[in-house]
Order: sequence, then C-alpha cells, then structure tokens
Amino acid sequence: MSTQTAARRFGPYALLVPSLVILGVAMGYPLVRQVAMSFQEYGRAQQFGQPAPFVGLENYTELFTNRQMWGVVGRSLAFCAVNVIVTMLIGIALALLLRHVSRGPRLTLQIAMLLAWAMPVIAAMTSWQWLFDTRYGVINWTLVRLGFESFDGHNWLTSPLSFYFVATVIVVWMSVPFVMFTIYAGLTQVSEDALEAGELDGANAWQRFRHIIYPTIRPVLTITLLLQVVWDLRVFAQIYYLQGVGGTPSKTHLLGTYIYTLGIGQSDYGMASALAMFVLVLTLVLTAGYVRALLKESR
Repeated sequence: MSTQTAARRFGPYALLVPSLVILGVAMGYPLVRQVAMSFQEYGRAQQFGQPAPFVGLENYTELFTNRQMWGVVGRSLAFCAVNVIVTMLIGIALALLLRHVSRGPRLTLQIAMLLAWAMPVIAAMTSWQWLFDTRYGVINWTLVRLGFESFDGHNWLTSPLSFYFVATVIVVWMSVPFVMFTIYAGLTQVSEDALEAGELDGANAWQRFRHIIYPTIRPVLTITLLLQVVWDLRVFAQIYYLQGVGGTPSKTHLLGTYIYTLGIGQSDYGMASALAMFVLVLTLVLTAGYVRALLKESR
C-alpha cells in the first residue's frame, strides 16, 4: 500500500483523533468516576481526603428498596410524558402555522419564540413566579376578575398537582421554541408539488400531513422527540427554583432534584452516583427505540 493510498484511507480517521481524545477526557473521566463512586461510601469525610470504603452493591440495594425513590421515578416519568406530548403537539402546530401565515405574522411569531428560547432560566423563572404569585400574581387576579373567587390568594405551589401544573407550563414554554424551529426547518424540505398534487387528488389536510408531510419530516421528528425525552426526564432548574419559593420538596422531587438533595444536601455522593447511573440506564431504555429507528433510516 502506497503512502498516498494509506493517507487517503486513514486520513479522515486521523482527523477525528483530537476530537475523540477531548471527548474521552471531558466525558469519559466523569462517567468512570461516577461509576466508581456508586460502589463506594462517599460522604463529607471523603471530600477532605479520607479513603472511600468499597461497599459493592449496597448503594444500589438501598436505593432500589427505597419507596421514596420509586415515587420520584414514577413522578418523573409521568412529568416527562406529559411535557413531551404537550411540547411536541404545540411545537408541531406552530410549525405548521408558520407555513400558512404571511411574512409579517410569521416573523412576529419567530421573534417571540426566539426571545422566549433565549431568555436565561433564572430571569424566566422570576417572571413566572411573579405571574403565579399568591397575593400579587396576574394569573390569580385574572381568574378572580373572570368570576373564579376561590383563586383570590390561591397558592399554586402548596399542592403537588398544581405545583406540577405550573412547572409544566414553564417547561413547555421554554421547550416549544426549539421544537417549532426544528420542525419548521424540516417542513421546508416538503415538496410543494407533492402537496399540490395530493390536494388535486382530493386529499384533505390530515391525509396530506399523514402521507406527504409526516414521511418527509419523520427523521426530524424522531430526533426532536428523542431530545425532548432526555431533557424533560432530567429537568432540574425549574423544579428546584419552584421548590425554593414555596413547593414542598419531599412531595415534588423529580430525579434531578432528588439526586441533588442526596449529593449536595445530604453529602451522600455514593447514593447520588448510584441514582445517577440508574437515570442513565433509564434514559437509554426509554430512547433505545428511537435510536434504532434513526439507525435504520440512516442506512
């Protein structure tokens, strides 16, 4: 094999080496460290240099026999499912709307969505806290003016159900712009000639979406859905913030905040690492089907 032939054959792979090394160091080490800590008794003393005793599967055994942990898992899965479904439906609807409105309304909607997407999480949470404030919130004021007197001074964060309702509103509001822009980009690849032909053949709006639009944007939908499942299962900032301004942590923990409480709050980093590994496996299980679908479509 000549030098020129070898360079052509292995050159592209050699160019990947620096990126793979950086990814291996940046992502591989924390993962390996977390796996090791999940088999250790790692607490506050270990942070100051004490050796971490190896406890085998003790952390996992204690974790899987903890009823509170399974309650958190159930709430997290339900919260993830609701948020993913609502976000995808609204995002797809808005993306389709962008195709049928004139340039002015389309730009207005795109700018509004971009501003919502770009807003820092803490700034957005502060605004939503004011909207749902017990005494001065616009939401309560509006509902009272509409005749719902029971919402006068209503606290949205004391009840777990209303707490998750507020959290869902905020998470969906923050997630819809990404879905809308992504799906709209996919819709630009749909053939106008095919849509026009379908309409001439008598296909209604649903039939055109099902047989023309959906097959074209299915890879984009799959990737977007995959990302939403991962993000909504690991949601942390919104839940943690709402807990800090009135929610009851023991009744409103999701996986992200529960891991934080075990690690930072209780200094039980071994248990927190074990739960983090469980979340990683759970995420892989939930997304395995979508990943297989993507691999089949890429062949």
